[in-house]
Amino acid sequence: MKIILITGAYRGLGLATAKQLVAAGHRVILTARDPVKARAAAELMGAVGLALDVTDDASIAEAAREVAERFGGLDSLINNAALLLDGSIGVLDLAMDDFLATLATNTVAPLRVSRTFVPLLRKSRDPRIVNVSSGAGQLGDGEPAMSAAAYSASKSALNMLTQQLAAALPDFAVNSVSPGWCRTEMGGAAAPRSPERGADTIAWLAADAPAGLTGRFFLDREEIPW
Repeated sequence: MKIILITGAYRGLGLATAKQLVAAGHRVILTARDPVKARAAAELMGAVGLALDVTDDASIAEAAREVAERFGGLDSLINNAALLLDGSIGVLDLAMDDFLATLATNTVAPLRVSRTFVPLLRKSRDPRIVNVSSGAGQLGDGEPAMSAAAYSASKSALNMLTQQLAAALPDFAVNSVSPGWCRTEMGGAAAPRSPERGADTIAWLAADAPAGLTGRFFLDREEIPW
């Protein structure tokens, strides 16, 4: 059994991932900015609900303190919380405030959270960090998306952050995952993949993937180009 914390997990991919990990027998800490939503979602599956605003240092520190007090350590951190504000807006028409807010949640926040929780992860014999990225941020295969410029750029930067964390934490497994285009509030009803399918690789990397896999990008449990 692993102790696993998921950010932004009261709905969508985070919730689907939490359900899969709980079903597999792991202890899941499901977090959201709104503690009521976090606890309500957690109660439905036997997880632990915790308030965590990934853009607020004080909130992150308080969440880490609570995890340390209740569990003593952490095995896996899933940086799932994300923001999509720009949709079909092109980069030249994008509001700068939206661009900065997207980077703050999708790229800076995973670093804030990871740095704060690393001391708790070091207590594990198999520490893991999973960054939920996107094919929209992929540079090594095909043409970059010409819309959702802020979201795409933030996920490309998150992939580089994954590589940097993997290099800085050689005893950890640190990986990015593309869940694919899933039917969530963010993805919309037209998306071809279920949240459960998208969550499968996230849960696998957090709990069951070989510990030696690190600094890589995955889709459907297969490595893909950055």
